[in-house]
Amino acid sequence: MASGRLSVVVTRRLPEVVETRLTELFDVRLREDDRPMSRDELLQAVREADILVPTLMDRIDSTLIAQAGDQLRLIANYGAGVDHIDVNTARQRGILVSNTPGVLTDDTADMTMALILAVTRRIPEGLAVMQSGKWQGWSPTAFLGGRVSGRRLGILGMGRIGQAVARRAKAFGMQVHYHNRRRLRPETEEALEATYWESLDQMVARMDVLSINCPHTPATFHLMNARRLKLLKPTAVIVNTSRGEVIDENALTRMLQAGELAGAGLDVYEHGTEANPYLREMTNVVMLPHMGSATVEGRIEMGEKVIINIKTFADGHRPPDQVVPAML
Repeated sequence: MASGRLSVVVTRRLPEVVETRLTELFDVRLREDDRPMSRDELLQAVREADILVPTLMDRIDSTLIAQAGDQLRLIANYGAGVDHIDVNTARQRGILVSNTPGVLTDDTADMTMALILAVTRRIPEGLAVMQSGKWQGWSPTAFLGGRVSGRRLGILGMGRIGQAVARRAKAFGMQVHYHNRRRLRPETEEALEATYWESLDQMVARMDVLSINCPHTPATFHLMNARRLKLLKPTAVIVNTSRGEVIDENALTRMLQAGELAGAGLDVYEHGTEANPYLREMTNVVMLPHMGSATVEGRIEMGEKVIINIKTFADGHRPPDQVVPAML
């Protein structure tokens, strides 16, 4: 620890205001560019740092954690999802893990609604025509999409983000349905005007739009597999702003190619940056580069959460956003 301060290694560039505050409080090693750390760089970081601040692009698996130095005591993740961190192994090594929940809720819910509208109203197709300079003028039958009001929206995962999506969908006149590990309190259901489905299969079969808002865990990997995807109506749309691994992407691609689904809006992909190339060729698929939380306000608030977690730990207390295996 230089100057008696905690040694902190940050794996990616963060908003300037966050980096400045980290530098004021701790002995920080920041990135000079925004490329992800290599495996060797991550290994060096866990061997030297008291605290590691990774992002979802950094794979902090059991092999890496096993080679960490004894001084590493906190992995303060910059992000809400921790499926890229082996929390169990970290706990066994006496390393705490924290995240940044809550601050991305509204931003991600906004993007979910944006994708629903983009797919159902064919916004990218209209944009492409305008950018090409080939628009010939208004036509009564051109770019006909569908009205979202009155449609059934099924929300898979009714946590903070799922509930925020429900509130927005309700304002758009959509009928809100949901499936969750635990049913919401009656007063919450009433406020959201949401209908609970104990059976995911039964809900999926009846929805016009399905929104994926659950985290990626061993229990949710390929929760929307080929069999369950086939339960969707051919006129249905699926939107995912959560984690790509929840959907069997190859099965989804085959169904879209076969016209067995009306469309998809995707902000995340099963294999990270390696999205199925056939998806890019379809006009009824809207693809974004994991932009759900990409607001200036959200990213700064994420940084503030990281700082609070580190500062609380440095003061000898449990980080307020500590993640334990039982939560996953």
